[in-house]
Amino acid sequence: MDKPSPLTVADYAHVSTITTRWIDNDVYGHINNVVYYEFFDTAVNGYLIAQGALDITHGAVIGLVVETHCNYFKPVAFPDTLRAGLRVAKLGTSSVTYNVGIFRNGDDSAAAQGHFVHVYVDRATNKPVPLPEKLKAALTPLLR
Repeated sequence: MDKPSPLTVADYAHVSTITTRWIDNDVYGHINNVVYYEFFDTAVNGYLIAQGALDITHGAVIGLVVETHCNYFKPVAFPDTLRAGLRVAKLGTSSVTYNVGIFRNGDDSAAAQGHFVHVYVDRATNKPVPLPEKLKAALTPLLR
């Protein structure tokens, strides 16, 4: 499998800021690889909440993560300030594939990038449901 090249901030439709924490560093002095998936989750769900498309407490529909992937290009460490680039690669009937890029401080080239797939389900039954219109409206501008 060929490793992709790092994307740039301009390749993403939405950018948010993520602050690293001391606890994110591992014994090697950089952000541990599993923390990047927390960054992905924060970027996606932070956007959805800000858009009013996700009610994490009372919403009838929730997104369950069914797949993640990350490529790492350069290390990140506390106290770096990160930018998370977000775009939507695919809007399905009940699923969304997000692309997320993590950018260190002012760098324009991704330190890490990957994808994150949500399947939207009924909160009570965990059965897949069609994407709600409010969610589709929030995600459509992110399509790339």
